[in-house]
Amino acid sequence: MKANKLHLLILIAALPFLHGCEKYPENPIRPILPYPITIYPNTYQYQDLNFTSGWAYITSDVESTSRGLIVYRQSETEFLAYDRLPPNEPDACTDNQGNTTRLVVDFPFVVDRCNNAYYNILNGQIIIREPYMVPDFPTDGTTVFPLIQYHTQYDGSTLTITN
Repeated sequence: MKANKLHLLILIAALPFLHGCEKYPENPIRPILPYPITIYPNTYQYQDLNFTSGWAYITSDVESTSRGLIVYRQSETEFLAYDRLPPNEPDACTDNQGNTTRLVVDFPFVVDRCNNAYYNILNGQIIIREPYMVPDFPTDGTTVFPLIQYHTQYDGSTLTITN
């Protein structure tokens, strides 16, 4: 009987924390990859992906709304792929040709240098290392989106990245 009361107390104490675990809404500016991207991460061309915690930038010659990809090797058999387009204010920093600033890796973070926003490379969630650096981010007060993530499938030699 005491064990049941203890379990009930633990459940009641945990309820506020469980309620806070909400999924981010879908990002409306999600770029579309024009076709599946296939790479061979165990080759010399992608030597930075040959080991766990390695990462690489992947670009495409095909015109797309994507700004390229960041591919991260999470384990021997798991990869994560994120778009380099800033997910919250993609048009905030553009150069003279209209190109949006790309996200860069400063391991273990992915950094939006335009907005001084930091993201966790392990799950894509936003981390604001020093909150005073990001006043009212994003500027219109809307939801702060995580990194734009793509699906990955790895068969031991071929990694396929899709929408």
